Amino acid sequence: METIEFEKLAARAMRRLPRWFRERLDNVVVTVRPAPTRAQAARFGRGLLGLYEGVPLLDRGAFYSGAMPDKITLFKSNIEAGCADAGEVEAKVRHTL
Repeated sequence: METIEFEKLAARAMRRLPRWFRERLDNVVVTVRPAPTRAQAARFGRGLLGLYEGVPLLDRGAFYSGAMPDKITLFKSNIEAGCADAGEVEAKVRHTL
């Protein structure tokens, strides 16, 4: 699957998340990378599907306003592995988010 198609599919998966969940994604950017870096794979495992980097909701205080966005990285090759079609990829993206 081409990266642009994967990104569109990921955007659709995000739109289909429950509203209460989407509301908590304020100030969160979702990116797509081909695979985890060596350091990420060493720390979290080679099969890593996605990675959240940022300040957890419960740790955000009064000074969080104006902070740089948190980031969720989706790892395209790992998500696609074992998926037979786009529907399965979308379901795995949704589960990862």
